[in-house]
Amino acid sequence: MASDPKMIPQSGLLSADANQAAALATFGGVLTVDLDAIIANWRKLEKTAVPAECSAVIKADAYGCGAEQVARALNKAGCKTFFVATIEEARKVRAAVPEPAIYVLGGYFQNTGEHYAHINCRPVIGDLNELAEWDVFCRRTGWTGGAAIHIDTGMNRLGLTLAEAQAIIPRINAGDHGITLVMSHLVSAEQLNSPVNAKQLAAFRGIASEFSGVPAALANSSGVFLGAPFQFDMVRPGAALYGVNPTPEADNPMQPVVDLKARIVQIRSVERGESVGYGGTWTARRPTKLAIIAVGYADGYFRAASSNDGTRGAEVIVAGKRCPVAGRVSMDLIAIDITDLPPNAARRGHMVTLLGEGITVDELAHHFGTIGYEVLTSLGRRYARIYKGGNVVEPLAKPAPAQAVEQQPPAPPPIEQPASPPPLPG
Repeated sequence: MASDPKMIPQSGLLSADANQAAALATFGGVLTVDLDAIIANWRKLEKTAVPAECSAVIKADAYGCGAEQVARALNKAGCKTFFVATIEEARKVRAAVPEPAIYVLGGYFQNTGEHYAHINCRPVIGDLNELAEWDVFCRRTGWTGGAAIHIDTGMNRLGLTLAEAQAIIPRINAGDHGITLVMSHLVSAEQLNSPVNAKQLAAFRGIASEFSGVPAALANSSGVFLGAPFQFDMVRPGAALYGVNPTPEADNPMQPVVDLKARIVQIRSVERGESVGYGGTWTARRPTKLAIIAVGYADGYFRAASSNDGTRGAEVIVAGKRCPVAGRVSMDLIAIDITDLPPNAARRGHMVTLLGEGITVDELAHHFGTIGYEVLTSLGRRYARIYKGGNVVEPLAKPAPAQAVEQQPPAPPPIEQPASPPPLPG
């Protein structure tokens, strides 16, 4: 049987499954994204937030899950609004979904208006200078594509202050303002009893109510579960879509989305008293059988998941059973203690499960000393990526060449703007 996919006959001698297996043979790890699970999570969030619109945050390549694939699947399911971090992210999403509204959370920079107009996306404006520059662009070009106003209610990161937001109310209520959304961001939404939640809610409700006729959005993933007062006209879930628990004080209401497997490249034995891995920090306490797998911290499996003689590290699923990491995670390899498995249960070439089969994103985050968001967004590009569900059939996604540069359509010529924007109209 041919193992090189380029050598597979095109006459159909191999089944689709066999063709895929042959293609996967060249990869050390396989990342499978369940688009149906993402859709199910979005629908659960949508139902929880009714009658508010449920948008989807797909920044950072949809938290590592593939922005184009996720956008297409959610758009088919009924999602009409997406949030990304940068114009370049918006460009990729727009190529995948022509119709939905796309907001760019990173703000507006002078002389970038034509790029927003070129792909019909909307900046999230969080500074008076940004607003003035956006106004200049819209007046000079007649662009009416819309923008959001971000108001800071306690994060102290991006956003107009409450006083600044109050100052632009007359301008907004005068009409023809082009503002399609007013929003803020919760600081501690995952903590049900945090007094900060109530404080932010009161501040945002007060200021948002003065933006006559403009929809309002406050709740992130965890905020959706704080109840109707936090949901306003739109909710903006992100991590929950991808299986991260939005209610860490309770059971996870979301379905798991990502399955990550890695290939065993060698089976070896070490004697009692021998050390394993860099630094010799883990010592075999008995004759030990190890499986060496072809994934490491370069692939997003953090070094913090290592074990040593005093601390147990993360676990992986080998032949249906949990087995511990032995020693330090290195750049491309991890050693796994498989001594307790039946003979021949694990062999060179077999796949083991690093994420899935009961190992959740949040469990892995605990071993990594971080949060599920960082686990997902750190998943490396050396994996073969498979997408299932979503009413689409996605081809095997191979890692991009290291020097590959995405070819973008030429941007329209820049529009000259004054060095100092005029004051905001009153």
